[in-house]
Amino acid sequence: MRGVLAAGTVVLVILGTGNHLWWLAAVALLYLYATHGRGSPGTTPPAGPGAPPDSYRAYRDRRDRQAEWERRYRRERPVEARRQARGKSGK
Repeated sequence: MRGVLAAGTVVLVILGTGNHLWWLAAVALLYLYATHGRGSPGTTPPAGPGAPPDSYRAYRDRRDRQAEWERRYRRERPVEARRQARGKSGK
């Protein structure tokens, strides 16, 4: 990525000898790289499914919410739920 960025900047600077808009494009390219391209520190990414819970209370809340959704799914789609259960037990 850095090589492509460096090559692009050099090309834009060379083209900029005749037209100042190319210089502005090179500066814009470097600015975008500086703000977004280097993995600059920003907000922390959301925790994935394998991340430990913040607390046991948060874990229980997520577990209970998931159980509610699963019960609702089985209640609203009994045929599909039975088919999935057969698939799980057969493996």
